Amino acid sequence: MYTCTWAPSTFSGTQVVKSKQPVKEMPKGRQLRELVRQYVHRLEQLDLSHLLIAQRWWGNASDIEGSTLDCLAMTDYIAAHSNSIRLVTAIHPGFFHPAVIAKWAATLDNLSDGRWSINVTSGWNLEEFSKYGIDPLDHGGRYARSSEFIEVLRGAWDNELFNYQGSYYQVQDLVLEPRPTSPLEVFQGGQSDAAITMAVQQSDWMFLNGGSLEKIQGLIDKVRARAGTQAACPRFAVYGIPLCRATDAEAEQEISAMLNNIDPVVLAARKKRLIGAEGMWANADALSMLDTNEGYATGLIGSPETIIERLAALKSSGVDMIHLALGDPLFESEVLPVIQGL
Repeated sequence: MYTCTWAPSTFSGTQVVKSKQPVKEMPKGRQLRELVRQYVHRLEQLDLSHLLIAQRWWGNASDIEGSTLDCLAMTDYIAAHSNSIRLVTAIHPGFFHPAVIAKWAATLDNLSDGRWSINVTSGWNLEEFSKYGIDPLDHGGRYARSSEFIEVLRGAWDNELFNYQGSYYQVQDLVLEPRPTSPLEVFQGGQSDAAITMAVQQSDWMFLNGGSLEKIQGLIDKVRARAGTQAACPRFAVYGIPLCRATDAEAEQEISAMLNNIDPVVLAARKKRLIGAEGMWANADALSMLDTNEGYATGLIGSPETIIERLAALKSSGVDMIHLALGDPLFESEVLPVIQGL
């Protein structure tokens, strides 16, 4: 099973659980550069396979993450200070033209020995679009735009000369020079019907929010049924936040305390903000509300043995990558080394 985590580009996160901890301020200059270098070095020592560089254009650090560092600048910097980890850059179609991203990505592909992939994210935080003067379209329109984005990117990647005339993007005699050195790998998010349609037509991987084993299995089965025998089926990555303790009872006690300390005002504000998404954050499970990607709902909660059993069950259901929030010492020492062998 592959392993993935977040790049260090967000420095103030959501506080759904009431906390007296001060909001984390973003370091700058030399301190920021050193933090990123040390973080990436640690990930490579842990032998993680992938690093997701998220794109957040705006946030209030209350009911949603605070604003993050730009995904392109961060990818460039991390590529220069890493050797083995594969970099997955989240890109919002509408904010970027695919031909321009193709040029940037081909350059990065050459610089990084082919360690780059893209995560095409259609977007759900609607305030971000208006702030940057981008047409948010409706939900279906965003996925139609994303589908064209991938078509242009793949066309430029695979052809020495490429022309395209779509509803959202057009290119004439597009040439990438230097040429990319490796095949293009496309990730995407979402789990709505529109997301599933795009996945079976365009993408190599789907990033799924966390959830129960039954929920994850149901989504995988739905995607596979949609793919049928006519299209390649994407592979699946699932998000999880581990809470690993010496015993299951200790972990359950800690997660119960978190659930009992949820701030109802922040939770209500988050639910209101998520109206731009379909198919995600629809779970009634209280665990799904503890973070914006439903990581605790995946159930990596308990002793090392319990969590390893859970991961093995996810692997059996069709999950080939676990996307993790790191920082749990017992998980990193006792569980993480086991995952690659699952």
